[in-house]
Amino acid sequence: MKIALDPTPFHSTHSLLEFPALAADLGYEYLQLTPHRDLIPFFTHPKADDEFVRQLRKACADAGVGVASVLPVLRWSGPDEQLREAAVRYWKRAIQITVDLGATQMNTEFSGRPEKPEESEACFYKSMEELLPIFEREGVHVAIDPHPDDFVEEGLAALRVIRGLNSPNVGMVYVASHTFHMKDQPLEIMRAAGEKIRVVHVSDTMNHHASHGLRYITNPPGNAVRVHQHLKIGDGDVNWDEFFGGLGEIGFLDSEDTVMVSSVFAENENADEVSRYQLRTIQGFVSVTDIRP
Repeated sequence: MKIALDPTPFHSTHSLLEFPALAADLGYEYLQLTPHRDLIPFFTHPKADDEFVRQLRKACADAGVGVASVLPVLRWSGPDEQLREAAVRYWKRAIQITVDLGATQMNTEFSGRPEKPEESEACFYKSMEELLPIFEREGVHVAIDPHPDDFVEEGLAALRVIRGLNSPNVGMVYVASHTFHMKDQPLEIMRAAGEKIRVVHVSDTMNHHASHGLRYITNPPGNAVRVHQHLKIGDGDVNWDEFFGGLGEIGFLDSEDTVMVSSVFAENENADEVSRYQLRTIQGFVSVTDIRP
């Protein structure tokens, strides 16, 4: 298992080419590259040319840091056909960038709309008809997160959509901060998905179902919103013994192919300290978790 830093909290203070040295300074051996205006922005065409990708790969080599995963967020399941077709084109370039960086793991969201679930699912499978042969040809694995406010938000439902592709190159992201939006119990999802879980994001969140739904409040009541946090471990309601124990049970923790990402976004003002805390705490949980088959 690779433990990676999500550098999103540092986007406003560091350039993209500084991220590898930053990760090394914080104790990480790997980076997850998330949407960034100089690489693969949210929803639009990648902005990195081959020379910039070479510079980024060199910066990683100089720092002794690898790219564990690349995370684009593109509207490949969007029910607007023009934008869906554009997203497929953007994905092709994103795959090439990933390969050129020496990475084999991508992860993403379904990126459809919850109010149009049938249309979004149809668009997802249509996009994958074109993209799946490229993933398979390039030896790239893509893991998908049932993100809140998507056409599939529940854990087991997402697994069914992924299984429908019938490809070993597609798996699932388990995001701890989405625990209370996925409906199904964490161990149930992990056991059902098994080795299809290739990437996990480690950050805490409050259980918005607690206190009879009044743990936090939006006004007016009934707003169609999905509220969650990306807090450091221990600041929310995620059961971390269950989380790491479940990952140990399914073989995630001792696999060479899996990626565990620290993805805390709530404390940018303390990002250095929090990043180091996350790494220590993750390593501590892993060291005491029984990972035998």
